[in-house]
Amino acid sequence: MTPPATALPVEAPQAFLGVTRSLTDKLWRDRLDPRGAAKALAIVQRHQLPELLARVLAGRGVDIDAVTDFLDPTIRKLLPDPFTVTEMEAAAKRIADAAAKGERVAIFGDYDVDGATSAALLAWHLRHCGLDPLIHIPDRIFEGYGPNVEAVRGLAAKGATLLVTVDCGTTSIEPLAEAKRLGMSVVVIDHHQAGTELPEVDALVNPNRLDDLSGLGHLAAVGLVLVTLVAVNRELRQRGFWSSEMPEPDLLGMLHHVALGTVADVAPLIGLNRAFVAKGLIAMRRRDHVGHTALMDVARLNGPPEAWHLGFMLGPRVNAGGRIGRADLGVRLLLEADSVEAARIAAELDRLNSERRIIEQAAEAQAEAEALASIGLEDKLGVIVTASEGWHPGVVGLVASRLKEKFSRPAFAIALEPGGIGTGSGRSIAGVDLGKAVRQAVADGILLKGGGHAMAAGVTLRKEKLAEFRAYLENALAQDVAEARHVNELYIDGAVSARAVTPELATTLNRAGPFGSGNPEPVLALPAHQLVYADEVGQAHLRLRLKAGDGAIVNGIAFRSVGQKLGNALLANRGQQLHVAGSLSVDRYQGAERVQFRVIDVALPDQGPSVIR
Repeated sequence: MTPPATALPVEAPQAFLGVTRSLTDKLWRDRLDPRGAAKALAIVQRHQLPELLARVLAGRGVDIDAVTDFLDPTIRKLLPDPFTVTEMEAAAKRIADAAAKGERVAIFGDYDVDGATSAALLAWHLRHCGLDPLIHIPDRIFEGYGPNVEAVRGLAAKGATLLVTVDCGTTSIEPLAEAKRLGMSVVVIDHHQAGTELPEVDALVNPNRLDDLSGLGHLAAVGLVLVTLVAVNRELRQRGFWSSEMPEPDLLGMLHHVALGTVADVAPLIGLNRAFVAKGLIAMRRRDHVGHTALMDVARLNGPPEAWHLGFMLGPRVNAGGRIGRADLGVRLLLEADSVEAARIAAELDRLNSERRIIEQAAEAQAEAEALASIGLEDKLGVIVTASEGWHPGVVGLVASRLKEKFSRPAFAIALEPGGIGTGSGRSIAGVDLGKAVRQAVADGILLKGGGHAMAAGVTLRKEKLAEFRAYLENALAQDVAEARHVNELYIDGAVSARAVTPELATTLNRAGPFGSGNPEPVLALPAHQLVYADEVGQAHLRLRLKAGDGAIVNGIAFRSVGQKLGNALLANRGQQLHVAGSLSVDRYQGAERVQFRVIDVALPDQGPSVIR
């Protein structure tokens, strides 16, 4: 069939600014091919938007007719009927029954941010219904992930007749069978990957179960809890439960929790998740929630929160309780109504986070040395698996994440206990499904326990199985890793000069946010700017100043770059002209705003003139 004459040819994007190999070995690509560039132009003409913003939208696959909704995502438009989720109706009816009858409900959550926000959101709703729910967050070291038989028995002994698990439970066959034997009803609200065997419960709400067609598999658990509570509210409304004495709770008023859990769990910011986070950030900026305000204060967040603040400043502090302190501290903070007590809990989480950072750095250095020895000069191995006695189980996920970032391949860090059992976490790269591989390893008897999703997984194994686990992962994933790492590319949204880097430009680009997983932050290039200053600041960061040909200066920072390829390249090229790639952030200090360029890569310009595409 002959294509229409107006059809544009499909071409691979050209190397942006001619950079085929940056100083960190990346190929720079224009995010837009000719079709994408044509779409960007059409967006400019139809919606009267700035060209750079239109390029960002086109680069994220936003159709011309969908631009308005993308720039202002609303929950009302994006929220489907909750009953499209498998077994949601049964879950809503059972939770509504508990509210109507005044039952004792037990909430069993995970010890991470998604688990804490999920448990806090559900507990807030049940309290609004007049109940006093029990909340159990397992100790990461002594109990591990998910429901366990002893904890289930303890909750039953306290009179719980309904057990609701949030952000866990899909693979907890025996503990939930024990709950049923003890006479408890069980509702599971989870988003982790599911196999063919599911626990026998009253309702298992998980859009990632094999028989679910809702298309909501991208939701974090806290988003799924909100969707469940929409269904519960509707069920109670039909029963005439709400009254002037017991008004229907405003679920949208709790979007602080949903935004924090969604970003911290690295859920893709697409569809309904974008609306949750966009509206949740607006709610957080009002500073009307005691717990979130205390958390922002202790993190010294003095400007309006953005999505990356949730992932890098607020989330780690909530997580610190579950990693090395009391697992329930995060939930307690999010449910606290007294500002003085909230400030005390937040300060404790901040202290634990500082302690966690020290523990993590020591384990990270050891793991990095082990990984370098394993990879060797030939850059072999598709998957890194590091393990050691003495590592704190609460930081292995963070160590795995650092290894994944440094070596650009999936990585596991496993803490070996004196009894010969190892517990660890893995982090993956795009295109490599870690959760699937781990579930198969459990089925094959290599792991004692394991589960997760494509980008992250948790494992428990015997020390003597470590070599077999390494070999299994290499065999199962090496091809996928090789394909994912075939070309180390950096996609650039556009080029600007230092004079154009203003708060107004940052505000314009932020209209396409919130940015994060699934909706990447715009990456801009500064062509041929002189690196007039570079010096170390803080914890392995580099502070920079870059000067354009017309003399305009822009301040920059390269986070965690000292000792890395990027940092070495910057320090070795002081005073030189460089193509610089990065993103914009706005610094707010003493009421003044200034833009900072977060540098992520640099390249040497060709000797000839550069062409800005």
